[in-house]
Amino acid sequence: MKKNRVSLRSRYPLTINQHIIAMTLIAPVYTTPARLADVLQSQGYAVLSPASVRQFAHTESAEFDALKPAWADLPPDNYLKDGGSYRYRRHSCFVANGVGLQQSPHRSHWQPLEYNALHGGIKRLFEPVAAELVARPVWMRLLLAIAAVCSKIKGEQPWFIEAHQFRIDTRNGIGRPTPEGAHRDGVDFVAILLVDRVNIKGGESRVFAASSSRGERFTLIEPWTLLLLDDERVIHESTPIQPTADGGYRDTLVLTYRRGGFLE
Repeated sequence: MKKNRVSLRSRYPLTINQHIIAMTLIAPVYTTPARLADVLQSQGYAVLSPASVRQFAHTESAEFDALKPAWADLPPDNYLKDGGSYRYRRHSCFVANGVGLQQSPHRSHWQPLEYNALHGGIKRLFEPVAAELVARPVWMRLLLAIAAVCSKIKGEQPWFIEAHQFRIDTRNGIGRPTPEGAHRDGVDFVAILLVDRVNIKGGESRVFAASSSRGERFTLIEPWTLLLLDDERVIHESTPIQPTADGGYRDTLVLTYRRGGFLE
C-alpha cells in the first residue's frame, strides 16, 4: 500500500495556514495485535484500529466509551509558553513490572531542553489522573498490554510510565496538540490513543525517521485508534486543529514508556 510521505521541511514550525491543510483526511495503515511488535520494530511506528485495540486490551467498546467523561474534567495547562489557553490536561505516573501496575507518588513532569525546546528544563506539576479512571480495569489492561509489547522488543523489565490526558479545544479558533513542533520525548516508546475528536479539522499525525528526511502523514479519525512510536527512532508531531462548529475539541491519552526510571 502506498504510504503518505512528508519531507524533512515539515519538521519545523510552519504558519497556521500552512499547517492546517485538512481538505482530505488520510487514514493510517493499520496492523494487527499479533504483528504489532514486528511492525513497530521494522518501521518505528505502528497503528491499531479501534477493533484491534479492543482485542489488544481484552475489552469491549462500552468499557472504553465509559472513559470519555473523564476528559470533560481536565484543568487548564498553565505552563503554555505560547500564551495559549487551548490545552487542558492531567498527569500521573505508573510502573509496570511485568505482572502488575503500580501507581507512583504524584510527581512533576520534566523534559530536557534537547527534547522539548519550548517547555523543557522546567518542572511542570499537573493535577493527577482521577482515581476513578485509574481504578477502571481497562486502564490497567491497556497500560500492561503496551508494556508487554515494549518488553518484547527491548527485553523484560520494569517500565516507567507517564500518563497524560489531553484536551485541545478550539474555543479561541486554533488549538495546537504539539506546540513544541516535531519532537522526541526522551523515552523508549510513546503511545497516543485517540479518545475523541469533535467538530474539528486538522490534527494530522506526522511521523519522521530520526535519521533521515523520510516521513509519513495520516490522521487518527476513529476514537480508540492507537498510534505506537519507537521514540529512539522516530520524531512526531500533530498539526493544529480548527473548529468546524461550536465546541470543537480533540481528546487523547498519551502514554510514555521508559527503561530505568522516570526522566529527572
